[in-house]
Amino acid sequence: MAEKNNRKGKTPGINFTWFYIVTGAALLGFYLFGGDGASFHKEVNYSQLNEYVSKGYVSELVVFDNNEVEAYVFPDSAEYIFGTAPQKAGERPTVSTRIGSIEKFEDYVNQCIADGKFTGTVRYKESPKYWSGFLVNVLPLVFFIGIWIFFMRRMSGGGGAGGGGVFNVGKSQAKLFEKDEKNRITFKDVAGQEGAKLEMQEIVDFLRNPKRYTDLGGKIPKGALLVGPPGTGKTLLAKAVAGEADVPFFSLSGSDFVEMFVGVGASRVRDLFRQAKEKAPCIIFIDEIDAVGRARGKNPSMGGNDERENTLNQLLTEMDGFGTNSGIIVMAATNRADILDKALLRAGRFDRQIHVDLPDLNERKEVFKVHLRPLKLDSTVDIDILARQTPGFSGADIANVCNEAALIAARQKKSAVGKQDFLDAVDRIIGGLEKKSKVMTAKEKETIAIHEAGHATLSWFLEHANPLIKVTIVPRGRALGAAWYMPEERQITTKEQMLDEMCAILGGRAAEELFTGHISTGAMNDLERVTKQAYAMVAYVGMSDKLPNLCYYNNSEYSFQRPYSENTADLIDNEVKNLIAGQYERAKRLLLEHSEGHARLANMLIEREVILAEDVEGIFGKRPWTSRSEEIFDNKDNKAASGVQETEEQQ
Repeated sequence: MAEKNNRKGKTPGINFTWFYIVTGAALLGFYLFGGDGASFHKEVNYSQLNEYVSKGYVSELVVFDNNEVEAYVFPDSAEYIFGTAPQKAGERPTVSTRIGSIEKFEDYVNQCIADGKFTGTVRYKESPKYWSGFLVNVLPLVFFIGIWIFFMRRMSGGGGAGGGGVFNVGKSQAKLFEKDEKNRITFKDVAGQEGAKLEMQEIVDFLRNPKRYTDLGGKIPKGALLVGPPGTGKTLLAKAVAGEADVPFFSLSGSDFVEMFVGVGASRVRDLFRQAKEKAPCIIFIDEIDAVGRARGKNPSMGGNDERENTLNQLLTEMDGFGTNSGIIVMAATNRADILDKALLRAGRFDRQIHVDLPDLNERKEVFKVHLRPLKLDSTVDIDILARQTPGFSGADIANVCNEAALIAARQKKSAVGKQDFLDAVDRIIGGLEKKSKVMTAKEKETIAIHEAGHATLSWFLEHANPLIKVTIVPRGRALGAAWYMPEERQITTKEQMLDEMCAILGGRAAEELFTGHISTGAMNDLERVTKQAYAMVAYVGMSDKLPNLCYYNNSEYSFQRPYSENTADLIDNEVKNLIAGQYERAKRLLLEHSEGHARLANMLIEREVILAEDVEGIFGKRPWTSRSEEIFDNKDNKAASGVQETEEQQ
């Protein structure tokens, strides 16, 4: 029944193509076949023309330079010449013929004039050039018709619905996904995010069985805001809700409302909700809503009429104004919820905020299972190891890892994707493409090896440092060397853990100073990370001795004042300096204690370019502190780890 109603509501569009064809054909026919008002025309031979001239039937003769003669006859003679009544012959009926010689014809005409048989006029003209006449007369007309058709099509949106023409500029740009479309997305297609899916299940149940809630006096939620980092699957989760609920789904971006014309954004909001009411119950999904939902009054532009604010006001009115939008649920996604307008976030508009965070270990396993389905895998692939080696990866990052692994395997002409391909893919995504062709002097290579060996040495002896997996001095991306770790996934981090991490990061610069006698620019990234972490410890999480239990974090985007005084700023700077200096001295002490092992490690790096955790264990012995990640990695990945070294050396 609904399909019939939809068909009735769709009026067939007017097809102007045939109108254009008929108009052009009529104009062309009028030009080619319409004459100077002549109604009758007849081709005759030369003797017949002489007869008509001698009998006085001809009123005018037109002689052309191509030996053609056209004679205009009197209408009274039409009955004799054409066999029709004079009143039907038109005003100027004509006959035409070809002559052998213009001079002889002139003599004949002059003789008829002298005898009084011909009293009309004689004119001489050039023969008509039909092609040039067509170009001169018809082409300008065709040109203007073409221009008119072009602008009409542009103004009507290019002949399609929702086009960007003048008349459709205020129309909604949303894409509609009908509920009966094939290949719809459900919660089975969304791996991980179990918490977010549980929160979204209530909306699905309401759309499926609204009577269960309305009988108890409940109201349908107005909206749900998905908040989380990029690539975590916010859009995919919204589509899954629409697929599970089996309702139409309108999808658009926040920037689709923004336009240079005044009032267009508000008009598009109105048109969107008008379409949604016709399809209710349905879901409207606005991706990157911060493009239009930024807090009002904090826009850096100084314009008196802010189109974005007008659009936001209309959106607020549609979501919770005087009108009722029963059956319409507005879902939105953003990774900048802190800058959204408070009126947009209040209950009654976005009733709930659902945090879609980066997947944890178990969720990454589920995401890997989804993206590994289309790949041909061999027996060496272990999802547990892959999930542990990709901490902080979003769903999009994991999809990229699987794709890169398949490309690497295909490049090496393998019949299946193996574990080593995934390890190489992770290395490439994190560190960048290998650049073994980069030219380095022996002194530079030695400095890089000492630097990376310093990181590896300290991470081995510091209790809370991340477990080491691999160290390399092969350039990758902009880095001249790199160390790979398997960090523990912690929900909270202690001060001791943060200090050990800082000490391990400073190990590269400390090793350069101790064992080469100079420092280099290679530690810039290390210093940047340490400085940010130290400021976070002092100013944000209250881990300073002189500023304990204080947080100076300011969430206001357009605030131009620091939430502390100049004296406090000096104190923060001094605390950060002391904190970094203390860990730097600690790093140097540990390196001096293990200088012999550090030297062996650096020489091994210079010789082999890539060393693994078991190589470090062969120099320093077993690590004093073994984490759960190391135990799993040691048990499952010893063979694969040795394969990394062989592959790197072969490359």
